Amino acid sequence: MEENKTRKKTPKKREKRADKGPNQRLRQRTAVLIIIILVIGFGATLLRLSFLTLVQGSELQEKAVGQQLSDTVLTAKRGSIYDAKGTTLAESASVWQVVLAPINFEKDTQREAAARGLSEILGLDYENVYEKTQKKNYYTVVKRKIEVEQRDKVIELMEKLTKEYDCGNVIQLLDDYKRYYPKDTLAASIIGFTGADEQGLEGVEFKYDDYLSGTPGRIITAKNARGTNMPFQYEQNVESEDGKSIYLTIDETIQSICEKYTAQAVIDNNILNRAGCICMDVNTGAILAMVTSGGYNLNDPYTLSDEAQNAISQLPKDEQADAESQELAAMWRNKCVADTYMPGSVFKMCTASMALEEGKIKDNSSFTCGGYMRVEDYDIGCSVTSGHGTQTFLESFCHSCNPAFIQIGQLVGLEKFRDYYTAFGFSEKTGIDLPGEADDSFWPEGQMGMVDLAVASFGQNFSITPLSMITACAAVCNGGYVLQPYVVSKITDAQGNVVKTVERKVKRQVISNETSKKMCDMLAAYPEVNGASGGAVPGYKVGGKTGTSEKIGIKKNISSFGKDYIASFCGIAPTDNPQIALLVFLDTPSGGAYYGSQIAAPLFTEIMSEVLPYLEISTDYSEEDLAYLNIPAGDYTNISTSEAVDKADNDGFIAQIVGEGDTVVSQMPSVSSKMAKGGTIILYTDNTTPHEKVTVPDFKKASAYEVNGIAASNGLNVSFNGAVSSTGIAVAQSVKEGTEVAKGTVIAVTFKANAEGGSSD
Repeated sequence: MEENKTRKKTPKKREKRADKGPNQRLRQRTAVLIIIILVIGFGATLLRLSFLTLVQGSELQEKAVGQQLSDTVLTAKRGSIYDAKGTTLAESASVWQVVLAPINFEKDTQREAAARGLSEILGLDYENVYEKTQKKNYYTVVKRKIEVEQRDKVIELMEKLTKEYDCGNVIQLLDDYKRYYPKDTLAASIIGFTGADEQGLEGVEFKYDDYLSGTPGRIITAKNARGTNMPFQYEQNVESEDGKSIYLTIDETIQSICEKYTAQAVIDNNILNRAGCICMDVNTGAILAMVTSGGYNLNDPYTLSDEAQNAISQLPKDEQADAESQELAAMWRNKCVADTYMPGSVFKMCTASMALEEGKIKDNSSFTCGGYMRVEDYDIGCSVTSGHGTQTFLESFCHSCNPAFIQIGQLVGLEKFRDYYTAFGFSEKTGIDLPGEADDSFWPEGQMGMVDLAVASFGQNFSITPLSMITACAAVCNGGYVLQPYVVSKITDAQGNVVKTVERKVKRQVISNETSKKMCDMLAAYPEVNGASGGAVPGYKVGGKTGTSEKIGIKKNISSFGKDYIASFCGIAPTDNPQIALLVFLDTPSGGAYYGSQIAAPLFTEIMSEVLPYLEISTDYSEEDLAYLNIPAGDYTNISTSEAVDKADNDGFIAQIVGEGDTVVSQMPSVSSKMAKGGTIILYTDNTTPHEKVTVPDFKKASAYEVNGIAASNGLNVSFNGAVSSTGIAVAQSVKEGTEVAKGTVIAVTFKANAEGGSSD
């Protein structure tokens, strides 16, 4: 029975477990599932929160601030650019930007009136302006950089809207700035220009943009829940910081002189690939002037010359855009810094310096020229095909004899020649504070042979920048110191405080003071021997060297000679105490001559004839110079005729009395008029006698002596300009022939070296 009882109970227990089992497991599974869901859900949330906080936190904060705040940029005034004496060359003048607060409009009639008025005044599309009036904010720019005339009309519109439409708080005028260049084209390749947003794009404007641009300000305005700006009491203004000002080493007067004569030389000699000029302080490296002919107006830098525009218009339509870009880039290019050239015989001053410094040349050294010299398998000619014969070192330099300098280069040797080439700074950029400086092109180390050395000794078959050549010239004459050239002398803040100054930087001494002094004497001898064709300047101790190099390789705009030449002259003054160096070069002359002595030396003379008196360099006149010296007329009025005659005679003039009176009441030419010694002063003793009229003759192609005679026979006076000497010829006159003028009028006559005489190099 007990067994039966046991058997009866067992099914009951199993039944009970069967009833509880599935529910229990279900509950367990549900609990696990809920836990998993909670873990996954909270984990994902936690991960997402961590991601938003740690990874995207700063980005989201910026977006939140952007939604809550409106940030308006206030333009900073760009710093000015001045020349060495404080003349303004670039400045940012005040203009204005027109801003709408469209949220303040209450009626469509107000919007229409404002849009109509602004579109008419500012020359904008009405629909575009009207669309801006419908925005829901306090700040919408309508137009930037409006000038005074438009500003005044906008002010009138603002008054009209207030009176007639009761909406006077919808338009604002905010200060803005626009770049102006008061001198238009002056020093364009140095100064450069700015873009639409006042960022520097070329020249000093680009190189010193960080200093000039200043720091923009801010107007930070809170937004309300609707996303519109809060009223102005919720604004925070951060004032802009004006840019710093730049003072250049460029002297406006010297720059103007250099530009004037370089431009005329381009015309006179039909220069096809532009010309350049650099004037440098040899003792500091400061650039006093730098010219690239065919420049542009800084106030309108995107307008090409009529000639260039006509040429582009002839091209297929799909080529015109690229052609215009290339022409603009060429127009902006600073030829003195960004282009290279073969210096030609100007480089002989460096070769001579090497030989002297190495002791390869003695006082009694001589060289023989038979019209050419054979180096390996090549015959290298001299400009004088018959040869110079036996000549001294100084004579070889003054004759610019290529065979002699081949021998001098051989004395220096390949390794030393390369060492000096590097020491003079040709193998590296000068480091001038202008953009786009080019590298030189010289034989790689180990690849320069004896023929290469031969032609390199007179400046052929390698290329350097004009800037590096004048820097080397300065080293030749300043005691041997290679300087870093620069165009910015100092930088000042908005209050005028100097924040940075640029001082003389010496890179190395390449030759000794003794060698430098000998080279100054040699450079001085060159114009003494060659006269006007050697760059002589009446009354001044100048020295220098001509250069005529033939281009090798790719050539552009071949001249009428069938070859492509560069004519140049590099010189110094005064030779007994060098102060300045001047390099002029003319790329591809296609006129009547191409030698440096024929076209570059006269340009050097013309520029120096004005620059040296301006710099107050002391004079040293020879007897020939005195014969053609311009002197100012004195004041011979309000004294007796006898006193006036004596005074004029003492001044070097001949007096001619007109009238019956005893006292001089007027004179011709006027007081301080500069004219040649021996001229005639017409003295009038009454105010009723009419001035006699004479006809101006043609002085061109006459010598200085002949010009004096022609002027005297026609009752005129002359002033002499340019390369005045016994070999110079008149090429221009200030008053056109055939013009009637008062007797005694001074006619300025310009002379150039006779292209048929003088040195041929």
